[in-house]
Amino acid sequence: MELVTKKRLHIVSGRANLPLAEEIALRLGVTLGDANLAEFANGELHTRFGESVRGADVFIVQTHAGNEGISVNDAIMEHLIMVDAAKRASAKRITAVAPFYGYARQDRKSEGREPITAKLVANMFAAAGANRLISVDLHSGQIQGFFDGPVDHLTAMPVLVDYMASLGDDLVVVSPDAGRVKVAERYANQLHADLAIVHKRRVKGMKNTVEARDVVGEVDGRICVLIDDMIDTGGTIVAAADQLKARGASKIYAACTHGVFSGPAIERLQNSVISKVVTTNTLPFPKSKQIDKIEVLSVAGIIADAIDAVFEDTSVSEIFDGHNQN
Repeated sequence: MELVTKKRLHIVSGRANLPLAEEIALRLGVTLGDANLAEFANGELHTRFGESVRGADVFIVQTHAGNEGISVNDAIMEHLIMVDAAKRASAKRITAVAPFYGYARQDRKSEGREPITAKLVANMFAAAGANRLISVDLHSGQIQGFFDGPVDHLTAMPVLVDYMASLGDDLVVVSPDAGRVKVAERYANQLHADLAIVHKRRVKGMKNTVEARDVVGEVDGRICVLIDDMIDTGGTIVAAADQLKARGASKIYAACTHGVFSGPAIERLQNSVISKVVTTNTLPFPKSKQIDKIEVLSVAGIIADAIDAVFEDTSVSEIFDGHNQN
């Protein structure tokens, strides 16, 4: 007897960024599955998929960020529990889709007696039963090697480049620190723009504290775009913008994939010399953080295309012409 198996795509989502997951499902022309997530009285999480996923190609979408009512750690735990549920429900293949990967900045030991938490997160997803990971603009490329399975590293570059291309011809792409130079250079090449670098120093032993020191490159009288993978407290970007303004930049924009916007970030950005901050919807963007200076672009199309490529067993890197490789 010969059986012809029928491929079935199933998408479910956690609670951290449900609007993004709904947009991804809409672009794929599928219905977002119901994960029936709930909390017990003591705060423990529970899920039960609303329909059978036996033999299905299951994509579980969850951005690792806090939202109203849940913390970043709750979001990661939700993601792991849904992966485990899919594994025990006999899903054929389980892909964890994390538009924003939790603890990505803890990717190495910078001082003694520190953890490498980005590796721990990868280990937990492997233990839970994830066969594959999809993420967008990881903080560092080596995180791909932390997971013992395929990792599709997507980039928001196509979305951000389209926006930046509308800012004018005399554009300078600026790296806010030495660590982002390679990324800024890729953007500069795509835009046929010049490149500049802001030299900064992190204050040893103090988190979220930076000192911008100098600018390498010609920025006087020109439009500058600071590019980074994320903006958290806003200290790095605002300090870099001040340096550019002091050196005669005519207008300053900031662009990032992940708008974390923690603590004083919104106030800092609002009061800064930056004209506009462009980010994407990899993280939730509550009303409390919405100001006129911040514009949010969608990466749902990029993630949907990657999910479709994985489901159809075609190339993901061809979507980006290879520009998603660090």
